[in-house]
Amino acid sequence: MLTSREVPAATRAPDKQKKQLLISSRDAAALAHLKTLSERLPSLQVTTRLVSNGHTDPLYGLERLPDFLLLRVSHLWREELAALLQRPAQERPPFLICGPLEEHEGIRLAMQAGARDFLPEPLAADELLAALERMIQETQAGQAGGGKLVAVMNAKGGSGATLLACNLAHQLSARGGSTLLLDLDLQFGSVAHCLDVVPAHSHVEVMQQIDEMDSVALRGFCSHFSPNLHVLGGRAGELCLAQDVRLEQLEALLRLARSTYDWVVVDLPRQIDHLTGVTLEQADRVYILVQQSLSHLKDATRLVRIMRDELGVQNNRFQVVVNRYDKASPVSLQDIAEALRCTELQKLPNDYAVVSESQNTGVPLELHAPRAPLTLGMRELSQALLGTKAAEQGLLKRTFGRLFRG
Repeated sequence: MLTSREVPAATRAPDKQKKQLLISSRDAAALAHLKTLSERLPSLQVTTRLVSNGHTDPLYGLERLPDFLLLRVSHLWREELAALLQRPAQERPPFLICGPLEEHEGIRLAMQAGARDFLPEPLAADELLAALERMIQETQAGQAGGGKLVAVMNAKGGSGATLLACNLAHQLSARGGSTLLLDLDLQFGSVAHCLDVVPAHSHVEVMQQIDEMDSVALRGFCSHFSPNLHVLGGRAGELCLAQDVRLEQLEALLRLARSTYDWVVVDLPRQIDHLTGVTLEQADRVYILVQQSLSHLKDATRLVRIMRDELGVQNNRFQVVVNRYDKASPVSLQDIAEALRCTELQKLPNDYAVVSESQNTGVPLELHAPRAPLTLGMRELSQALLGTKAAEQGLLKRTFGRLFRG
């Protein structure tokens, strides 16, 4: 273990007009280089910390946490990231990672600790400055907008994710919250059909113009099911591919949507790519739809493992929903809970006739069959979300997208 003295963070009188960035490293030369580059951003006041003793926590002993952290990891990157991960989320400022980090395990630990981005070395100045600016903008959007992001995904095809997304969005909007229902299934999305709206503009069209949009423009590009429920999805007959949308475009759309609406409900396709990955990372709540069969359970186990271990989605942001619940099924709720390591499951009853009529007519369950057991189950989910919004503050993440960049 190293025993030499730790050099404390260089301090000066804080400028209240600037955000405080702390750069921490065990390499003095790298520390000086990062400081020189970071100071090119006039909105930041930069301090440094040269760590040279046995502590692995880059925030150890600080009387006041910085607004942002830039951590250059060393050969002790496992210990450094584990030390950050042990801190409560509210004691971890938004941070970036650079340095000799192993690609798979290192990025996974960085995401679990809450890193916004990983910057490989040799580090380009423009890449660092762009990452710092993104982190500042994302944090400001999260603080100012206050909108909650809810993601819904099937564990296996046909489990009912679109049904839940549409009705959850309608329930939230009916209780007074302005809501955007975003369909990210670029090829086979059906939320517009389920709510009987005809999109005048597609989601891809909006994302390709997102840099020129504000809240007023976004509302104008959406289809309006009601004054409080807007829908953004694909247009019939258009072929859209995932490569038609850049990660930065989706991130910009999510930031703008969260600052415009109280709720953003995203119907995700059953796949892991740069679009679904960043949405899952940033979501305040993730609903996984599963049914009571071994094939559903197998796929759900794999999906949940990827989310936990690869994307760093914490257990408190998961909600597993057992759709078409059958008490007599050989696959019990206990089997699902044990396989997925979930303490609480939400179940929705099977009501094929009500669902079919609702979707064929484009009328949400709350309006079509307000007393149906399935509608009551949907209502419980929305009420739980409304209670959660008052108690939680979501954290934005970003690092996953880099895994899918060329």
